[in-house]
Amino acid sequence: MKPSAPPQTYRVKSFGCQMNVYDGERMAELLAEQGIAPAPEGEEADLVILNTCHIREKAAEKVYSDIGRLVKAGEEAGKAPLIAVAGCVAQAEGEEIMARAPAVSIVVGPQAYHRLPEMLDKAQQGERATDTDMPAIAKFDALPQRKKRGPSAFLTVQEGCDKFCTYCVVPYTRGAEISRPFSHLVDEAHKLVEAGAKEITLLGQNVNAWRGEDAKGRRAGLGGLIRTLAGIDGLERIRYTTSHPNDMDEDLIAAHGEVAKLMPYLHLPVQAGNDRILKAMNRQHTADSYLKLIEKFRAARPDIALSGDFIVGFPGETEAEFADTLSIVDEVRYAACFSFKYSPRPGTPAATMDGQIAPEIMDERLQRLQSRIAHHQMAFNAASVGKTCTVLVERKGKHPGQWLGKSPWLQSVWFEGDYQIGDMIEVELAEAGPNSLRGIVRQTVTV
Repeated sequence: MKPSAPPQTYRVKSFGCQMNVYDGERMAELLAEQGIAPAPEGEEADLVILNTCHIREKAAEKVYSDIGRLVKAGEEAGKAPLIAVAGCVAQAEGEEIMARAPAVSIVVGPQAYHRLPEMLDKAQQGERATDTDMPAIAKFDALPQRKKRGPSAFLTVQEGCDKFCTYCVVPYTRGAEISRPFSHLVDEAHKLVEAGAKEITLLGQNVNAWRGEDAKGRRAGLGGLIRTLAGIDGLERIRYTTSHPNDMDEDLIAAHGEVAKLMPYLHLPVQAGNDRILKAMNRQHTADSYLKLIEKFRAARPDIALSGDFIVGFPGETEAEFADTLSIVDEVRYAACFSFKYSPRPGTPAATMDGQIAPEIMDERLQRLQSRIAHHQMAFNAASVGKTCTVLVERKGKHPGQWLGKSPWLQSVWFEGDYQIGDMIEVELAEAGPNSLRGIVRQTVTV
């Protein structure tokens, strides 16, 4: 590769989970410290970072398609961008990417992106750079202070996974579970609030596996961290995702009833409703233990909204076992869900299991599952009509005078008036749709 001029502009394209969104924001902050600005809308960037996700099938092939599009756009513009591949596909297939895609200058895993500035220096000298090391805590220590990002912000508290579900690549791409130190998280939360954040969502592959020592040296779990963050003036809302049923403790459950700033929303994936399938997935919980957890959360916070994740067509799944999944959806009555067809991931135990399900059967089951989920989501929204709640104004709507925000139950709410992003608005939920609600403003709580 030939030496290149230092990039003046960048674009980060993040795929997949909220952890990737957080990582993309942090990479942008790193680049800003190097004097590199975001590319104006509609203009080609000098540096493009593809921040990838490896959860779904053909993830790597989609990366190569994006690389091809970037190369073609560069040829048409007469200036090829520097291309970096980051994230979980980079971690899992870094050497293959370098071999197959000579246009890629940088491959960096999700635990090593704090080294982007040094890798950029190498790329500008014509060297191709790869780093898929996993020094998770070192990464956070090396990142710059948080910058203003709007009224809602993500804060990664935990990374990695020790659960080894048989269908999942996360333990191999994100590494073992680690918890960031308590004091670091409190400091970062303060900086986010000082930068304008009114809502913070705590992130982790298994966020409720976070463990640490509080300011007095006492052992603390996620519930204790939330109680401390709730004391920050100016922070109005706290959320967290994604949780694992096996990492739930009584203090976190109790926090939902005791901490006013902790929103009445819980994302708790179950993946399937049949115990044999759950065991084959190595989920380490049963349908009954999951339902008992749900009962505890509803006892602590009766109005809590629940969401989950489901996989249909796991190897060996029978029609009767799939029916158990439909049954658990009906019993929990989720406010929202993410549902997917099983996707074999290379290197995972499930990819070589007997009984792989035909695609057409998975398609049909997914349609039935999503229809059932949509029914309960619409019912939850309809039951919200008539409630008065606080909505955080997040962005403008499609029409003049229209604004969009989130209810405490993470529903999208639209309303009209003269407001600013970051306002807290008291609205009456007046009309429900499948994916959003119309609100009538009653008063502005804070500006």
